[in-house]
Amino acid sequence: MSRTLEPASFPEVTIIRDEVEHAIADLRREPGKDIWLCGGGILFRTLLAAGLVDTVELGVSPLLLGRPGRPMIDCDPPLPKSARLELARHTALPTGLLILEYAVRQP
Repeated sequence: MSRTLEPASFPEVTIIRDEVEHAIADLRREPGKDIWLCGGGILFRTLLAAGLVDTVELGVSPLLLGRPGRPMIDCDPPLPKSARLELARHTALPTGLLILEYAVRQP
């Protein structure tokens, strides 16, 4: 999924720009492995609102910013209140990084 990559520059890759919810829903119906999104808050929010996100993995790094950080996703318009996260697993790495895995619960 990209709004900036040019397909001609990456002929070995399928770049999807429009109707991402339909593309992801189609992929989910096919056999194969999980779909993993790294970054992309707008795309994440779109897929979460469409009920297409099963798991959220967060890495919490022990870094003091000195000022407020950025929100993980834009909440305008607000996300459906019925979707909630339940902690499924957590891992503390020797570096101090915490990996938190949440299951997304849709109504």
